[in-house]
Amino acid sequence: MALSTLIKIIQDIMRKDVGVDGDAQRISQIVWLIFLKIFDDKEQEWKITNSKYKSPLQSRFQWSNWAKDPEGITGDELIDFVNNDLFPSLKKLAITAGVSEHGRVVGTLFEDAYNYMKSGTLLRQVINAIEEDVDFNSSKDRHLFNDIYEKILADLQSAGNAGEYYTPRAVTQFIVDMIDPQLGESVMDTSCGTGGFLTCAIEHLKKQVKTTEDSEILSNSIHGVEKKPLPHMLAMTNMMLHGIDVPSNIKHDNTLSRPLKDYGPKDRVDIIITNPPFGGMEEDGIEKNFLKKYQTRETADLFMALIMHILKHDTGKAAVVLPDGFLFGEGVKTTLKRELLEEFNLHTIVRLPKGVFSPYTSINTNIIFFEKGEPTKEVWFFEHPYPDGYKSYSRSNPLTIEEFDLEKKWWGGSTRKGRKVTKNSWKVTVKELEERNYNLDCKNPHEDKIVHKDPVKLMSEYDEISKKLLKVQQELKSELIKALGTN
Repeated sequence: MALSTLIKIIQDIMRKDVGVDGDAQRISQIVWLIFLKIFDDKEQEWKITNSKYKSPLQSRFQWSNWAKDPEGITGDELIDFVNNDLFPSLKKLAITAGVSEHGRVVGTLFEDAYNYMKSGTLLRQVINAIEEDVDFNSSKDRHLFNDIYEKILADLQSAGNAGEYYTPRAVTQFIVDMIDPQLGESVMDTSCGTGGFLTCAIEHLKKQVKTTEDSEILSNSIHGVEKKPLPHMLAMTNMMLHGIDVPSNIKHDNTLSRPLKDYGPKDRVDIIITNPPFGGMEEDGIEKNFLKKYQTRETADLFMALIMHILKHDTGKAAVVLPDGFLFGEGVKTTLKRELLEEFNLHTIVRLPKGVFSPYTSINTNIIFFEKGEPTKEVWFFEHPYPDGYKSYSRSNPLTIEEFDLEKKWWGGSTRKGRKVTKNSWKVTVKELEERNYNLDCKNPHEDKIVHKDPVKLMSEYDEISKKLLKVQQELKSELIKALGTN
């Protein structure tokens, strides 16, 4: 059975439960159950590979001992166990002294988790469906976990908020391919959502892993922060399924809540790849964590100030998805863009067409690539075109990674040498951008321009053409009459 089909079966069972209201609650319920199943499967693996491994969970709270048996506890007994024993015990792991890293991961994940189901009979049916059809120690089932994500994200969209933490897979893959992280470099997503950027980075770095020590270096180099409980739970699960057994570097927090001055050298990172929330406003007081020149309540601007601050000097590099509004905006945005050009090499802006984030938002977006340490001399722009026959993207016709072959061929490798002006690409000097008051909303100069004339003049021209046409029609009619009369 495809895992996406399994999810549908589980959701159909949950719809019968009076305690679960809407897609968001159903998804949250599915995720914590699947996490416990995955954690149990991983524990079986760890016990084999590490003779010293000891479960942080009491025996009776391990999935194998309360959920695995299809004839196990059910009804009111199961609900009572989950609500009054299991959840309180798992939540305590986040704050209990001496708990192992594995235990702290579980505790962090369950801090804001909740059991919405009221019927123990229906909950048993859901547990049995998961237990019967999924083995996360099977490489096949682990690979098919992508089906779960696609189904969950589709349902999140109907719940109305998927766009907050979902970046199309083609975009995350393209960014990682271009940034090209190397083993040993720290990689961070400051608003990691379900972990799409980070899993792409993990798969990219795995190709460089040769030894056990390399695997540890990889695990320790992946960092993420997510504010909301549900995507954070998904991100933690995603990390484990991509080989990060203890994803303790995936924090459940608001990155912006920490004062900028508190970030020291040890907090700086080599690479930041992210799609920060945009269009939203932060709660009162968050802006006080930033220098006065950056103070605003607009989320994307605060994230840009943070990203620019925590990148390592001379070696730090970033790729950030931002809306058009950042490119042409003023105020704090102008300050950020001036510093971006003066203190960073803002070498490339890829302009994405409308519909890339469809159906979540129709806002035009861009990927800005920059490196810390030297000022910008010129900015290259690349306008990503629609495929032939497309007027927009949609869920059934999304942006694909193959389309980015255009950019990759033009890019010029790791040194970005040999770039040429094409119908899709052009460059603008930093002097020109200064003269534009740091407005980065530069249009493609190679596009055919449509000149719209004055409507009064157009109407006059239309009347003149109509008169000429009528005159020609009358002359043609006269000639025809003559010809017919002759015969």
